[in-house]
Amino acid sequence: MKTKQKILLKFGAKVRGIRKIKGISQEELAHKADLHRTYIGMIERAEKNITLLNIEKIANALEVDLNDLFKFYNEDKK
Repeated sequence: MKTKQKILLKFGAKVRGIRKIKGISQEELAHKADLHRTYIGMIERAEKNITLLNIEKIANALEVDLNDLFKFYNEDKK
């Protein structure tokens, strides 16, 4: 699997995991982040290469630090 695809899969899984822990739907997250619900689904399924601006919107909507969305990255390097 290409690194690009792998990071998209891991990022999407991280967003989904935090969203589920917080007990919010894709639709609610999309509303809070000012993004479309289908776009959130595409991110969670690693179908979109998300921009930094939208990563920040999602972090703010999830009420997490931007770095929290990338915690998986450092864990893989250990």
